[in-house]
Amino acid sequence: MAGGVWGMVLVGAVLAIGLLFALWVLHLRWRNAAVVDVGWTLAIGLQALVAAGLGPGDLTRRLLVGAVGGLWSARLALHLARRVVSEPEDPRYQELRARWGGNLRLKFLAFFLFQGVLAVALSAPFFVAAADPSPTLSPLLWAGVALALVSVAGEGVADAQLRRFKAEEQHRGLVCRVGLWGWSRHPNYFFDWLIWCAFVLLALGSPHGWLTVGSPLLMLYFLLRVTGIPATEAHALRSRGEAYRRYQQEVSAFVPWPPRRGA
Repeated sequence: MAGGVWGMVLVGAVLAIGLLFALWVLHLRWRNAAVVDVGWTLAIGLQALVAAGLGPGDLTRRLLVGAVGGLWSARLALHLARRVVSEPEDPRYQELRARWGGNLRLKFLAFFLFQGVLAVALSAPFFVAAADPSPTLSPLLWAGVALALVSVAGEGVADAQLRRFKAEEQHRGLVCRVGLWGWSRHPNYFFDWLIWCAFVLLALGSPHGWLTVGSPLLMLYFLLRVTGIPATEAHALRSRGEAYRRYQQEVSAFVPWPPRRGA
């Protein structure tokens, strides 16, 4: 059993790191480091598929893991890829270029490869669930499947609402308050975090499932404190100024909630 578990983890790691290395090479030509977001998302999906295909656990459980992880990854990767090919480089990565200064190739290589390693580490719920030999599917697992469907749908709606808003010329430079964006400044991040909670629910009823709770906690930290909301809002304040400050005062940062002033 242990050999089977570590075997699928090793295969997942090789695929993830290989993918991110290939995208690093591609980004040198495109000069658009935002492709790393596509790679990271696909790397997570690869871990789910590897767990489904190579895991030593119950087949039905493994197929659910592969379907849930693969569905989330495919939808988000396609959305991010559209942005990479149609928009300038994300301001977060432009800021990194300015901050890091020289030797950018090597620094971005380390950054890309770290995303591959991180994808494997965060995919612990897939590996734990796929190693469970029990044919009995717990209510927690089904709750995880249900929450995953809600999360993928919610993130898809949020992304579509923002995309349609940005596509209209009269909205250029304005703050999007359409639909979910009138209740949360970052509904896409909120639903993206929920999917990680769903991944944990897939594994929580399995042996050692409690070890996977770190994945959504780490993702929440990244979203709230590191690469998610802080960087996104800093750019929004620079580009939209006072309008975005009012938005911050009136609309919840993360969890969808009725706006304070009926915005």
